[in-house]
Order: sequence, then C-alpha cells, then structure tokens
Amino acid sequence: MAGRSKVELFEQIRRARRDDPSVSVRELARRFSTHRRTVHQALASAIPPPRKVQERSAPVMDQWKPIVDGWLTADLAAPRKQRHTARRVWQRLVDEHQAVVAESTVREYVREARPRLGFTAVEVTVPQIHPLGVEAEVDFGAITFRLAGVEVVGELFTMRLSASGKAFRRAYLNEAQEVFLDGHVRAFEHFGGVPTRIRYDNLKTAVVKVLRGRDRIESERFVLLRSHYGFDSFFCQPGVEGAHEKGGVEGEIGRFRRRAFVPVPDVASMAELNELLDRIGAADDAQRHIGGRFITVAEHGTLDSQALQALPAEAFDPTRELSCRVDSKSRVCVRQSFYSVPIRYAGRRLLVRLGAEHLEVLDGRRVVASHPRSAHKHAEILVLDHYLEILARKPGALLNATPLARARASGAFTETHDRFWTVARARLGDRAGTNALIEVLLAQRQVPATAVIAGMTAALSIGSVDPAVVAIEARKTLEPDAVVIPIGEHLTRFDRPAPSLARYDDLLEAQ
Repeated sequence: MAGRSKVELFEQIRRARRDDPSVSVRELARRFSTHRRTVHQALASAIPPPRKVQERSAPVMDQWKPIVDGWLTADLAAPRKQRHTARRVWQRLVDEHQAVVAESTVREYVREARPRLGFTAVEVTVPQIHPLGVEAEVDFGAITFRLAGVEVVGELFTMRLSASGKAFRRAYLNEAQEVFLDGHVRAFEHFGGVPTRIRYDNLKTAVVKVLRGRDRIESERFVLLRSHYGFDSFFCQPGVEGAHEKGGVEGEIGRFRRRAFVPVPDVASMAELNELLDRIGAADDAQRHIGGRFITVAEHGTLDSQALQALPAEAFDPTRELSCRVDSKSRVCVRQSFYSVPIRYAGRRLLVRLGAEHLEVLDGRRVVASHPRSAHKHAEILVLDHYLEILARKPGALLNATPLARARASGAFTETHDRFWTVARARLGDRAGTNALIEVLLAQRQVPATAVIAGMTAALSIGSVDPAVVAIEARKTLEPDAVVIPIGEHLTRFDRPAPSLARYDDLLEAQ
C-alpha cells in the first residue's frame, strides 16, 4: 500500500473492522502490512496521534551556548529596553566570534533558554498602512550609555515616517523643550521636508494640560514650531488606551535601542555617540525590509521624502533665551549647572541663549562665552581664559584653581604648559614664574594654541622662560618664511646690511 497517508490507512483499517467485526487485530495488521500498535491506534481514533519529535543535539550551537547564556543572564541587570533579541545574539556571534551558525538555530535556542533564565512577556504591535509623505510619529526613549567613563541615562529623540518606516534619531542628555524643538528641526532637515501630520503622546514639552478627548492646551513654543513648518499635530489618548496609536515609533525606538545600545556604548562625547548612531542607522536602513516589502527602508524612505511638504526658507530657532546674573565667581547658573564668563561681567545680568546641546552668553549682540551643555546638575563648566586677568593680580590662586583643573581634564592645559610653568617658577620664583605663564596664556587669545605650545617648546630648548621669546617663536611657527632676528648671546645674521657713509663722501668730492 505504498504512497498512502496515515489518515488513509486508519480509514481502511476502521472500514475493514466495520465490514467484519470479528476480524482480529493480528489479521488486520497482516492485511494492511502494519504493526498491531498502529491497528489499535486506528480502532481507537480516526485521527492519527502526533508524531513524536526526536530530541536532537546541536553540535554547532553547543560551543556557543555558554556565551549566549551569559549575554542573556547579563540582560537581567541591563536596562529593560536594551536587552538582546535573538537576532542581536546571532549578529554578535557572527561579528565578535566569527561563528558559522544559522540564525534560525540561534533563534530556537534563545526561545528555549529565555524561560529557563527567567524571562517573560511578549509585546504585540498593530501594523498600519499610511500614504507617502502624510504622517510621522515622534517620541522619546530612555537610553543608557557611558559618557567619558560615566554611566549616563539620556533620551533618544526619534521621528519616524509612517509610510516607509525611515527614522531620524538623535541622542540628548534630557527631554527639555529646547531638545524637543531641536530634534524636530534636525529631523525635517534630514528628511528634506515636512510631513502633513505628526502623532505625539502627551509630552510635557508640547502639552501644558490634557483636556477631555483629543483636546489639549499646547505650549506656546510648540505652537510656534507647528505654525512655522505648517504641519498638524495629533495627540494620542493618555495611558495604555492610546499606546497602539503610535506603535510604529515606539516599536522603532525599542528595535533600534536593542540594535545600537546592546552592549551599552562607551563614548567620549555626545557628538561621537550621534555619529555612531548615524552610521548604524544608515547601514541598517540600507539592508532592512519591513513587512516583506521588495524595497529596503532606505529606498522606501527616498520615495517618502519626495512626497513631503517643502521646508520653509528659514529654519526655526529652537533655542530659549534666559536672563541670568553673573555671580562673584564669574559664572551664570542655567538649569542648576554653572558656566563661566569673562570676569569683567561679574555682577552684571547677561542674556543666555540655551540650546539643546550648547549655550551662548551674550552682552547685547556680542557672544562673550560659548559652552557645551552640561551633562549633570550642579556641574561647573569653566574656561581658564575667562579668569586670566584676576589670576594676573592673584597668581597664587592658580595652583588650586578649578578652571585650571578643568583645563587639564579637557586637554587645553597641556604637559608643555606644565613644564614651562615648572621651569619658570624654579628660575623666577612662584609669583613671577606664574605671571610668566599667564602672559603666555594671554598670548593664546591672539595666536593659535598650537603655535604657542610650539613657541614654549622652542623657548625651553634654548633655556628661556621669557613670554616675549615664546611669542616670537610662536609667530615663527605661523610664518616660517619671515625674517626674524634670532635670540641668543650672539646675532648670527641680520635682515638688512649695516649702514654706510660712502655716498656722503662722494657728495663732498663733487663739491
């Protein structure tokens, strides 16, 4: 009875028994060339029992199981939204260990290992269809990263075009309103246009008060942004009831966070982090397909961008203007962090233009100080140059000055500066030697720091700590072809010949 299915075999056995109730199991097994156990199963039920799947070993995967278990176990202590997916586990095995293993094999093992290690919960999203260029979604997502060796919890601003799934992302230190506005400006420039409508949840940076239904009292700055770019806003229902209304951007934040922040990145600056995110995002869009589409997210995003509204002639200014008084330490306090200004402004009130990543301090229209925005509350961002005039009068305060410590940490005060200062104090005494260093630092306002450092090195090589010598050597670095009288015990060359009276003798003879 070759080629018959088990269902057909069971039907034949059961019909034979119905036709002849006296036929034995042994006879049915002989007649249909099958085992008596199968005959008993057919007589008990018309539905064949499920086939028992034999447990098979996975010799290729066995060597990677301890590593995968370690990653998944570490996820229990990692931020909840920055844990490994099965695909991320497979990517790390291939990238970091050059593993030759199928993604399906890794996915099956991760599915089996998670319950054993204590993982639960499955998140479900609702797919949607959107016309090109019409709608986008915006949200923030918490991210954890190490900034200059310190673990920081920041925010990932994400705007996602609903039709193509192409997203713009930028990491910030907080979720302030100027950050919210700055993210929009950068996203519109990135996409090259503005969507007709943008979906939001009830972010405090946009909504002052939630009213009944879809009504909101919106912040004035958000209304200005919306009016400038000409888009409509749509606010989702508060709480769990409205979570599905912008599931695209929430899912995108989670997916990209697992892609780019697992393991937790370690960067020296926010600029480095955002450059990393741009590279990962571009590579990801170039190869990723959504929902079985035949084109990549990058290709679909190009079509989506072409359907957007045109950008206005001028970009929106997302900065916030504040009036701050300069304290006795020549600092302004902005959002519980302190920033230095030149000491001549101590006690005055100045205008501060606060941006998402930088701030500027202005005296009228003139910018007198510019700083990166602080990553921590109560931090001090101090520039040594702002304090040089007071240090010239109080040179003893330089040794333990906080601005000096900040300059050393940032690399602005180099080993060459320290060496020059040490030699100058040894030769001239603490006060005079420190004043010599301060004169050199003041010279950096007119000459690039690299040239001044080269000038200090040249001066020390000839045994001099005179600031004038440093200035001359620094200018020689900037103008290598200029004729300069050398400094030393003997002048070896001149830039013009010595004067002569020979012409006057000729005039006397002519008379």
